[in-house]
Amino acid sequence: MSEDGERFSTDLKRSSRDLEEVRQGLERALAGRVPQGTEHSVDSIGGTSATGMSSETLLFDASWQEGGQRRQERLVARVAPIGDDVPVFPTYDLPGQFLTSKTVGSLTDVPVPPPWWCEPDGSVIGSPFFVMGRVEGEVPPDIPPYSFGEGWLFDASDEQKSRLQDSTVAVLAELHAIPEPDKHFAHLRGEFAGDTALRRHVQGRREWYEWAARDSGRSALVERAFTWMDDHWPKDEGPTVFCWGDSRIGNVMYQDFRPSAVLDWEMAGLAPAETDLAWLAYLHRMFEDMAIAYGFPHMPDFLRMEDLAASYEGLSGHTPRHLDFYFLYAALQLAIVYLRTGMRSVRFGEREAPADADELIMNADTLRALLGA
Repeated sequence: MSEDGERFSTDLKRSSRDLEEVRQGLERALAGRVPQGTEHSVDSIGGTSATGMSSETLLFDASWQEGGQRRQERLVARVAPIGDDVPVFPTYDLPGQFLTSKTVGSLTDVPVPPPWWCEPDGSVIGSPFFVMGRVEGEVPPDIPPYSFGEGWLFDASDEQKSRLQDSTVAVLAELHAIPEPDKHFAHLRGEFAGDTALRRHVQGRREWYEWAARDSGRSALVERAFTWMDDHWPKDEGPTVFCWGDSRIGNVMYQDFRPSAVLDWEMAGLAPAETDLAWLAYLHRMFEDMAIAYGFPHMPDFLRMEDLAASYEGLSGHTPRHLDFYFLYAALQLAIVYLRTGMRSVRFGEREAPADADELIMNADTLRALLGA
């Protein structure tokens, strides 16, 4: 692997949290969820660096006496980041994420991890968190990206890749088919201004950018992208559906190239279906651009926008529209993510703060190309 390739296999620092303190906190929390006075323990706690740039995901084992036998469970804690660690989002509604996952599990056949409990404040381990059961499966990794010429997905047959792609689109179609999304997911509507769901969704992203720019400085590229969106706004936005938000294959566990668990609901919201389809396609495109730039093999025939749209139409009956608009919107949102993760790298001494915020945006060249420059 080249020197450039080595930097993508580096475990980027996400948190300054003391895992032993977290273990002790989880052990105290577990005491209230097992029979009173029962001997219990939390062991083998650790993070995962394969995917994700926002919330922390901690894996741990819990055990206790129940019915005269020792019960053991492999669990996962989803934890809001520490404020000093440069979180990606301005707020982290962990109870809302927990409720979203439970609601999806109750209304659909989409596989979600079994919910355990939610701690809505930071008194237990220093941040709000929720706990879910661990599910077996393989996750397409981010570090190094799954498309960089090695790994179980890159080495899969064409039939297996197609199975994974189509079954992932089927998840989107089922989520989007949930009736009365405003009723079932009222906690996701937010307080953003706008007379349509898409207007409110984009306004939420504008406010997220304004918050991010306080630390990174203003990004001429991000602001140009928002202007482009205003100038190319869809005349007919289509129906509003429940959107997963972070609809990428790195947030899915797979068994036999089909989803065994759908994860990460922190970007969930109410918006047109195309927001999810474009995010799924663009997050792969981002890895493709990286692979080409650094001379890696890549996966050009996988997760193409036109293929996803055709599969989605066949499953849902809805013809995806204005895909150029939503594809650029996905690139814009990822650019804001990179403003935050770039500043996190500055926080942990992994890079110097640049003079121009656009230098933090890893997908800047692609976003410029989509804007026509």
